[in-house]
Amino acid sequence: MSLAAFRTETRAWLQDNCPPLMRTPAPADETVWGGRNPTWKHPEQKLWMDRMAARGWTLPTFPKQYGGGGLSLEQAEILGEEMRALGCRAPLQGMGQTMLAPVLLEYGTEAQKQEHLPQIIRGEIRWCQGYSEPGAGSDLAGLQSRAVLQGDHFLVNGHKIWTSNAHYADKIFCLVRTDPTAKKHEGISFLLIDMAQPGVRARPIRLISGASVFCETFIENVQVPRENLLGELNKGWTIAKRLLEHERKSIGGIGDRAGGLANTPAWELAKLHAGEQDGRIADPALRQDIAAYAIDAAAFQLTRKRAADEAQAGRPPGPMSAMFKYYGTELNKRRYEMVLAAEGVQGVGWEGDDFSADELRWTREWLRSKANTIEGGTSEVQLNIIAKRVLGLPD
Repeated sequence: MSLAAFRTETRAWLQDNCPPLMRTPAPADETVWGGRNPTWKHPEQKLWMDRMAARGWTLPTFPKQYGGGGLSLEQAEILGEEMRALGCRAPLQGMGQTMLAPVLLEYGTEAQKQEHLPQIIRGEIRWCQGYSEPGAGSDLAGLQSRAVLQGDHFLVNGHKIWTSNAHYADKIFCLVRTDPTAKKHEGISFLLIDMAQPGVRARPIRLISGASVFCETFIENVQVPRENLLGELNKGWTIAKRLLEHERKSIGGIGDRAGGLANTPAWELAKLHAGEQDGRIADPALRQDIAAYAIDAAAFQLTRKRAADEAQAGRPPGPMSAMFKYYGTELNKRRYEMVLAAEGVQGVGWEGDDFSADELRWTREWLRSKANTIEGGTSEVQLNIIAKRVLGLPD
């Protein structure tokens, strides 16, 4: 099928199958994560997820044999364009889709692919990430969670922190130390652990925004089947690094929001609160900031698109993902700073009748955006990676 024919067919299918409510902007509390015990604010959310999953379009480029869409990168790009044109919400999101699935496809056994990938694509299992520990954050290789091989299973004990949405997750992909005598970047293995097992406990951490996105996760004497080892024993650091490339690329994608001036929330808010003059935002400094942001966001979108085109040759994300993660998250912080500046005094509310629900939402999302430059590796760590592995600068 030609790309033009695929576009026509895709556009028609989306028109016929995307429910009208799923063509509206999605509030944060209406994100579809899937899982064993999902919550649906609207029945259209499940309907939309199921319809897209049936075509494999929750992971459109993954092989059909695992439930994926089997699309080429060009076709997947067209699908994304047509969804954006229609205003379609993402049918399913989560770490299973953006982080675990790619490394499962690359490093997993056939049995692991057959077991886990269809569940991820259909939204049946929600995953979280067990990487950071109280003593191993930026220095991730310093992790101390232990897994001792005992015949057909590992006995795991450890303490993870900043595990996003662990209190909602069904399973966790986890880095553990399986050889304490090896150098710290060696002797690490990558395990898949069911959160429903006795001995696994997640405790939410309250953030400055008032939300509890992150958790501490305690793993105490948990038996994990040996077949849940992804990759080779003691070779998990290689998989961990590859997964981080996918994570950084995914987090960096938040910088794609509102790339065009007309789609920038600050544009409408500034006209509302600062007023208009000759059809333009009355405050010249704010007008200049919004225009500069829109230009930078558009340039970032084009850079990500160029990287996607390069990926058609089969190249993995590589260290360039650090660049996307750094710039995308910093750009997202600028976005929220600009939104609050556009709102003026209405952008500093926390609660009460003097503020609308949207105004309070922007305040809390502004605070939440501060964590974007920390999670997935701090901006400082990303700059070090860019300097060493992208620019080739000396240590």
